[in-house]
Amino acid sequence: MHSGRNKGDTRTRVVILTADPAFDASARETFGASAAIDLAVVSGSLAVAGDTLPVDGATVVVVDFDAASAEEMAALARLMTRVGTWPPVIAVTQKFDQDVARTLLQMHIADFLVKPVAPVDLVRACARVATAPGGETTDSQIYTFLPAVGGAGVTTLAVQTAMLLLNSGGPRAKPSTCLVDLDFQHGAVADYLDLEPRLNLAEIEPRPDRLDRQLLEVMLSHHASGLAVVAAPNRPAEMRSFDPDVVTRLLDLVSSHFEYVVIDMPRTWFSWTDSVLLGSNKLFIVSETTVPALRHAKQLVAAVKERLADGPQAQIIVNRFEQRMFSAGLRRSDIESALGQAFAAAIPNDYALVREAIDRGVPLDDVKPGNKITAQLKKLVLDDLARPPANANKPLPLMGRLKLSAAR
Repeated sequence: MHSGRNKGDTRTRVVILTADPAFDASARETFGASAAIDLAVVSGSLAVAGDTLPVDGATVVVVDFDAASAEEMAALARLMTRVGTWPPVIAVTQKFDQDVARTLLQMHIADFLVKPVAPVDLVRACARVATAPGGETTDSQIYTFLPAVGGAGVTTLAVQTAMLLLNSGGPRAKPSTCLVDLDFQHGAVADYLDLEPRLNLAEIEPRPDRLDRQLLEVMLSHHASGLAVVAAPNRPAEMRSFDPDVVTRLLDLVSSHFEYVVIDMPRTWFSWTDSVLLGSNKLFIVSETTVPALRHAKQLVAAVKERLADGPQAQIIVNRFEQRMFSAGLRRSDIESALGQAFAAAIPNDYALVREAIDRGVPLDDVKPGNKITAQLKKLVLDDLARPPANANKPLPLMGRLKLSAAR
């Protein structure tokens, strides 16, 4: 039991910090009437009162602050360092844009709301992030696949990786796994698994904060294997760049409710791409076995390292690799020499198998159990599960369980 709670007190303790009289009054009216809520409202700015905010024993902390103020941001960073992984903190801001999102991604922020905040949205947010006192949160592991060139086979590798992770616990203890298709223009995950894409972006985009677990469940597609899939209907004639809030909110919920998340990324770099890559535990750049593709993959690794210094180390998967005797093609030793430490694996080529699986809308193992593509992915993905993830010691950030470095 957390310190600060009286023995036998089973009420939910909500601590709110705000300097806004209107938000103060709304919060007191929202929570004050319930005998099950132990409400503590601290009046004042985060910069002044944040260091002494009484968070011990809280079930959830709500911080109303000025995201445009460097002083307030620094105070929030200090609060997150003090809080650690408990209790969950909800940020309420007047200003919320891409820069704010990236900053909050570097902190242990469980959720966010943008003013004006409806009482029902505040209650839902608190209920969403709260767990039983003393309960531990479970970090989801995020595997992201990014193409170096078009047609590199990213979707096939993402689907198979998701299936491997889903079955990593055996038939009786399948870990919850979700495959997310973020290629909103040309995504093929739903087609590869013969599923109906149910993600309605038009409903989410006007109010990303409305997306909760119930709405997400409506927009999930479910494969017979038990794999959950987030995919939107293709819009090949529309080149749209969605507000980063939409993608951030979506991944926030997904990563909060699944042990493993596999993300199929588009080749185009959008305003939200940085945030997704930053939140990944494993980042695989997928290349073909050609000199131009390998060159692009290596350039992409360098670009990711330059842009996202605190992000995961990008690794290159060379797909459709064939090593034939007496062939003038690229040898594995050539690839390893060219890519250096960024080289992760060479996936064997079996075009006939992949084509049949795609046409039937099934995973590769349903067509040919124990095939060489799945065998190589097992070595890359499942063997790694026995080792601590790259970001294992980093605190929880905005997108649910995505791990990033703590703000300094």
